[in-house]
Amino acid sequence: MCGIVGAIAQRPVVEILLEGLRRLEYRGYDSAGVAVLDANNTIQRTRALGRVAALEEKLQQQPARGMVGISHTRWATHGEPSERNAHPHLSSNHIAIVHNGIIENYEELREALISKGYHFESETDTEVVAHLIEETLKTESSLFDAVKAATKQLRGAYALGVISPDEPDTLIATRKGSPLIVGLGLGENFIGSDVQAMLPVTNRFIYLENGDFVKLSRHSVEIFDTEGKKLDRPIKESKACSLDSDLGEFRHYMMKEIHEQPQSVQNTLEGRLGRDTIKQCIEGENVLETLQQVKEVQIIACGTSYHAGLIARYWLESMTDISCSVEVASEYRYRRQPQRDGVLFVTISQSGETADTLAALEKAKSNKCLATLTICNVAESSLIRESDLSLMTVAGAEIGVASTKAFTTQLVCLQLLVGLLAQANGDSLGVVANIVTNLKKLPVLLESVLDKDAEIEILAEHFAEKNHALFLGRGDQYPVAMEGALKLKEISYIHAEAYPAGELKHGPLALVDNEMPIVAVAPNTTLIEKLKSNLEEVRSRGGELYLFADKKVGISQKDNIHVVEMEDVPETIAPIIYTIPLQLLSYYVAVLKGTDVDKPRNLAKSVTVE
Repeated sequence: MCGIVGAIAQRPVVEILLEGLRRLEYRGYDSAGVAVLDANNTIQRTRALGRVAALEEKLQQQPARGMVGISHTRWATHGEPSERNAHPHLSSNHIAIVHNGIIENYEELREALISKGYHFESETDTEVVAHLIEETLKTESSLFDAVKAATKQLRGAYALGVISPDEPDTLIATRKGSPLIVGLGLGENFIGSDVQAMLPVTNRFIYLENGDFVKLSRHSVEIFDTEGKKLDRPIKESKACSLDSDLGEFRHYMMKEIHEQPQSVQNTLEGRLGRDTIKQCIEGENVLETLQQVKEVQIIACGTSYHAGLIARYWLESMTDISCSVEVASEYRYRRQPQRDGVLFVTISQSGETADTLAALEKAKSNKCLATLTICNVAESSLIRESDLSLMTVAGAEIGVASTKAFTTQLVCLQLLVGLLAQANGDSLGVVANIVTNLKKLPVLLESVLDKDAEIEILAEHFAEKNHALFLGRGDQYPVAMEGALKLKEISYIHAEAYPAGELKHGPLALVDNEMPIVAVAPNTTLIEKLKSNLEEVRSRGGELYLFADKKVGISQKDNIHVVEMEDVPETIAPIIYTIPLQLLSYYVAVLKGTDVDKPRNLAKSVTVE
């Protein structure tokens, strides 16, 4: 979602800003822009609809040069994707501003500003903030004070970067509910919504907290709270690496990341498994004592991470005596929950910046749960910093918007969590040794699934002209089916739904005909005979079945049954294994349909607004 990069330096900053925007492209956006103060202290603004490359082309035709500037990639919330709605936004050439987030009371502020003579060029909530800052400058003595006064009138979430020709040696920034980071250089300083944007110029960062205001010059960074009190925030040295832009043999990042999963899983398991025990791999204080007190696990997440949580519920309740509930973060945060004892509140997020999940975490902390734990891929993220405990995935940078290796490494971490909970509470069922044995097999088994690549590519041809698809699964394979349906709709734009196979008779059978492909995952589990009966219901009604089935279950290829045979795998890790062919199927269908696989329309990698 929207990305901010700002810089104040002793050298021209346009290329720094552009490189930062390129590194934020994976987040998803529809337009991009930069604004710099030139040698005459005039704002030079350039904006473009579409990719950063289009902005770069404009800047080559009409170069801009300055040593202080702000830039932005926009994901539309208010106003259609267009050049006039792209950031930065100006107010009378005295204020230039970039903004992530949503201003909830922008309409009433807009009306008040129009009554004072301000003219609006865009449909965005951001332009309201630009004019509001200029208005407050009439009564405030500095740009910093004007920004502080203006934000007191805002309701909603925001991260702001502001420059003005009236104070050409200053860059002002603030955040509330939307992430913003300061990068520290030598004779230059930066702001960004993501560490990745600033890695080419620094690895030293300050993570701003909600309500922080920061005044940057070339040689100083000053941080203040809402009352104007000066703050000391710790400086962190990031161990993150720049995004690997080398596609190698692959056409798209999604395919590259699908094929990286055996190694990503191996990296996530590295150093965490003993001979028949799981080593302590959760970071935080009093971990063992906390796990011993857990009576219930509550998992909150969004999208793909939510599906990981649903799978973990099956694991937790079948392998331990601990109950588990799973909920979408955007629903949880607005629902009243009774306070319960012994709740481990688990959040899952690839980026660690998902707005709804962060808000749910804040709510859980106010409800005084036993402890909060996040499973995340980004060590410096807001969720990690706000949680009591953390369990890191080691997926590496994931650039494709449709999550692949982040999902499978989340599942690995969730199974580690299940084992650690069992271990901390005596493991009367002998669960841990079984988990360890099977997880050690996982990287090799994932490699064997990737060998089905060519077979699945041929299968995808059956979907290229379809408009709908139905995915089926039972038990812990039902969330796998949900994830498969999500992947297909995300990148191929085919409408896809997932159902528990046992629910066919309760409505979905009405959709079955020879134009509706039915995809099912069929590992050799205790529910396989039930699933076979459900599939026969589909077949007898003329449905076309596409099965990923264990070779031992005895489902053979027929006229309307297409079978990709899978190796026999342990039941506890089957959801991780059976995810891979559904990722490959979605990828190849999207390629056939000619969509933008890595950057599907209307979607963002990191959802930092509600």
